[in-house]
Amino acid sequence: MSRASSAVRPTLLRGGLVLDGTGRPGRRADVLLQGDRIAAVGEHLDTTGVRIVDADGLAVAPGFIDMHAHSDLAVLSNSAHLAKVSQGVTTEVVGQDGLSYAPTTDETMPVLLEQLAGWNGVPDLEYSWRSVAGYLAAVDARGPAANVAYLIPQGSVRMAVVGNERRPATPDEVDRMRAIVAQGMRDGAFGLSSGLTYVPGMFADTAELAALCAVVARHGGFYAPHQRSYGAGALDAYAEVIDIARSSGCALHLTHATMNFGVNRGRASELVALIDSALADGVDITLDTYPYLAGSTTLSALLPSWAAVGGPEATIARLGDQEVQARVAHELEVVGTDGCHGVPVDWATIEISGVRDQALASAVGCSISAIAADRGAPPSSVYLELLVADRLGTSILQHVGDEQNVRTMMRHQRHTGGSDGILVGAKPHPRSWGTFPRYLGHYVREEGVLTLEDAIVHLSARPAARLGLTDRGRIAPGLTADLVLFDPATVADRATYADPRQQAAGIPWVFVAGRPVLADGMRTDETPGRALRRVAV
Repeated sequence: MSRASSAVRPTLLRGGLVLDGTGRPGRRADVLLQGDRIAAVGEHLDTTGVRIVDADGLAVAPGFIDMHAHSDLAVLSNSAHLAKVSQGVTTEVVGQDGLSYAPTTDETMPVLLEQLAGWNGVPDLEYSWRSVAGYLAAVDARGPAANVAYLIPQGSVRMAVVGNERRPATPDEVDRMRAIVAQGMRDGAFGLSSGLTYVPGMFADTAELAALCAVVARHGGFYAPHQRSYGAGALDAYAEVIDIARSSGCALHLTHATMNFGVNRGRASELVALIDSALADGVDITLDTYPYLAGSTTLSALLPSWAAVGGPEATIARLGDQEVQARVAHELEVVGTDGCHGVPVDWATIEISGVRDQALASAVGCSISAIAADRGAPPSSVYLELLVADRLGTSILQHVGDEQNVRTMMRHQRHTGGSDGILVGAKPHPRSWGTFPRYLGHYVREEGVLTLEDAIVHLSARPAARLGLTDRGRIAPGLTADLVLFDPATVADRATYADPRQQAAGIPWVFVAGRPVLADGMRTDETPGRALRRVAV
């Protein structure tokens, strides 16, 4: 798809139910789009010389902001990006979980491409950038369908300075990392992410993380941690990142915030109490969740961290040793690894969703326990064989969520939506295509967990405020015309675990900067998105 021309015909969205992002009841009105802006909102606006979109029976809302996306390479390799724009997503935040492709070095870029293949694949790109500024320039040069905001990945920063070693950073190394983070913030990043169950970010101690967050705070950004556990020790892990925010003065955004695994069933209220106490103390906290029970990551993420020291090649070599295999199996099945959140693994909950080597495609859609039963082999042996054969490129679903926890977190006053969607693999998580329509259809219309007006605040206005995007997230004259039109009576996710790449129902129109990227439910050739950059403070 090609970049759209600068001229665009004015468009009138006529007679829709305008949900303006303030939480006020929707009202029937016209919305006039002129260039990339909302020109007017009111009744019976002049239709002379404008293209008319009949919005009767549709809700008109600010475009949705995906606060936790894994589209880092998709925005450079897939201009259509139908998975996201068909949900009404007009901005997504990448650079998540402490691992992404900027800042990097000539040495670390190849390592990251291998390590993150299960998240993003390895599309045919030049990968010539090394800085945050270079990545954002590459996004602009490509011309994405929707807007892209970036977080500096703490694990990638640590890899560039300390490597993949399991040790504290020296004071000099901390200073070097702080300088890299400061440059990334000057380049336009919105904050810092971390992946504290992923190598090498998990090797950072609390003081190191707080030192980096102090830099982020000075530049007006926020910290978005994937903390050390969502299972055993989850509350302690949340307490750690809240303390980091408090001590550094950095705003905090809790990514995919929930309590998973059987040990935490029904315990989200304890997390809410922890968050609310910190909010009362003045800590600036927001959070995001996805409206599903299964999680998604890579198969290699379950390894104990000691087994992943040194990067992918060292890990693969290490796993060829029988004593290492026995130790890994024991820690996974009996102790609970730090990679598996301190919980002994239940192999029936680990479903293969994608493989890098298509010779292994028969494993997709099967649990480790089912494969093991079919082969008459121990599940740990199947796990280790698959890891090595696929060179750590396998992606998985982890069926460890709890419905009560999901509902409790989405009701929170500081909640936003994030898909955490991995787009690669034969059967990726359906949240990659269905997160936002699932909120609107299942949890708003069918279950009444949120009102329609409140849901729009969760999905657009509140995330825009967290990002400091004063010209997005609401519908008012002068603001950027990032908009989604949906039918409140029919909007629904159609993506399933068995058939995940299914476009949502009931979302016919999506506009980015005043241009229709989805028209009558069909993807247009428009690519009006751009890399957003944090406004300097």
